[in-house]
Amino acid sequence: MELNMSAEEVLGHIVQLHSTGESLAKKNVKKLHPDLMKNALYYYPSWEHALQKTGVGNIVH
Repeated sequence: MELNMSAEEVLGHIVQLHSTGESLAKKNVKKLHPDLMKNALYYYPSWEHALQKTGVGNIVH
């Protein structure tokens, strides 16, 4: 698998999506941002873990 983001970039992208009001629901991100999801699941055990690392884990729309 080829990665194009670091773990820090993954978290930064999640925070950016959150700040623009985009849904962070796994299904939405997988559809609209497949590279972000792929990279997040490489660095973290689950999408939820990645969200928790950013501090927005309990604010999923």
